[in-house]
Amino acid sequence: MSYIRYDCNPFVVRLSWGNRTAAPQHTHNLHTHTMSSLPFAADNPAAPQGAAGVATPAFSPLYQQIKGLILQSLQQGEWKPGEAIPSEMELAARFRVSQGTVRKAIDELAADNLVVRRQGKGTFVATHAEQHVQYRFLRLLPDTGDASEEGPAQRSIIDCKRVRASADVARALQLRTGDAVLQARRVLSFAGTPTILEDIWLPGQAFKGLTAQQMASYPGPTYAMFEIDFGVRMVRAEEKLRAVLPDAAQARLLGVDCATPLLSVERIAYTYNDVPMELRRGLYRTDTHHYHNTLN
Repeated sequence: MSYIRYDCNPFVVRLSWGNRTAAPQHTHNLHTHTMSSLPFAADNPAAPQGAAGVATPAFSPLYQQIKGLILQSLQQGEWKPGEAIPSEMELAARFRVSQGTVRKAIDELAADNLVVRRQGKGTFVATHAEQHVQYRFLRLLPDTGDASEEGPAQRSIIDCKRVRASADVARALQLRTGDAVLQARRVLSFAGTPTILEDIWLPGQAFKGLTAQQMASYPGPTYAMFEIDFGVRMVRAEEKLRAVLPDAAQARLLGVDCATPLLSVERIAYTYNDVPMELRRGLYRTDTHHYHNTLN
């Protein structure tokens, strides 16, 4: 379920998409528990061969422990985006628990948009490469017509380079100031009109080799490219919205004057276990488009 958190500041709105996983936040390394640290029970889960234990505390419900084990396998890439995971029966045998326990764990993973159930086919790792599975990050829609009539955005990469992380970028990505990051600036145009200006920062270690040509030429969603080419899957995001005026350089790239109000969106996107993998700051023209959000 998505949720909106409002700041006390009346001019800032924070939005968070996706559900937080059961794993601990703000860590780049999974905490592991050996089987001896799990409570004794007839339905105790067994750690998968060749893998560390569960990241979920030992006192949590059993299905949460199984959810943690499956989540760990997802993070380690045992099953790739779009691939089927083992059946409930196979997972029950693997972890030495009941199928009902596995089913409840998978139900939660499906609710978190981490896996997708397909009738008669099984359960698959969710992927941004499929339109019906894409995450509901901020959406800008045309005031008239619909997005399908407008067509996909045309991408113009202004810059793409490796730099040292400033203090604010390092803090957002949980890095150290001065660590290597990849910084990109791009303009997204619709029907030939520059509409979105984005500055993007990515951890340098995880995105080695990413080029401007790669970002410009990939035909699908950027997050799908991150999955396929770099093995980084975004599972949730937090966004802050403000109304701002552009500086001279920003106004020039968007084809507006400096007195034009823009929608500013700062997004931090996370992979498994709440590890931040992207800081994105966007400026959106709203003279022909509007922000659209659907809450469940």
